[in-house]
Amino acid sequence: MSRFIWIIALVSSVFLASCTTHRITRYTHEAPDEFPVLRSVGYGIIDVQPGPTRSEKILQAIRASRLDAYRELTEQVYGNAIQADTTYKDNRQASNRMHANVDGLLRGARVVKSYPVDNMYATELELDTKVLYNLYQMDHAY
Repeated sequence: MSRFIWIIALVSSVFLASCTTHRITRYTHEAPDEFPVLRSVGYGIIDVQPGPTRSEKILQAIRASRLDAYRELTEQVYGNAIQADTTYKDNRQASNRMHANVDGLLRGARVVKSYPVDNMYATELELDTKVLYNLYQMDHAY
């Protein structure tokens, strides 16, 4: 009987010890050897923008070109998610569909310049990855 009690006590202590141990793992981040500067250019066509006056269309084109530049920069940082479907019926292609998507939070980018090009507006952005690294370090400081 005492052997049985001893085994129960041993199993219980191992079980309790495994349940009460709390470990905190902290990872260190090493800075890369170099920090590239990413650049992108976005375009917005003036004539297709909504608005009753040319001035309003130009303003909308500037905004569209800026968003396009941010999209291109986000693609460089996070990549594109591509979905494609092809359907065949009787050994013939019946439909073909492709969808590209980019999703991410982009911080630290700055507008280098925005300027007209013929019937378009162009916006150039850049993202210094050292700024991005420093922002990440501030967000994950313990």
